[in-house]
Amino acid sequence: MAKKSSRKSDYFGLGYVVSLILAIIPVTAWILGAITRFSEGKIVAGLIRLIFGFTIVWICDLVLMIVSKHIMRLLNV
Repeated sequence: MAKKSSRKSDYFGLGYVVSLILAIIPVTAWILGAITRFSEGKIVAGLIRLIFGFTIVWICDLVLMIVSKHIMRLLNV
């Protein structure tokens, strides 16, 4: 039996397809990305997502969600 990854999924543990659909929509990607980072305890990263979420961060999230199945984690602060 295959071993499941210990890393939790993005957007509150939802499946890949649901997370990808939510990442495609700019408003939900902006809000859920910030909430996800705040819930991880990464205050600075959450604030950066709130301020710059509609720009390059959204495009990077979309590309990384398709390629690596996880949103971008630029800062671990």
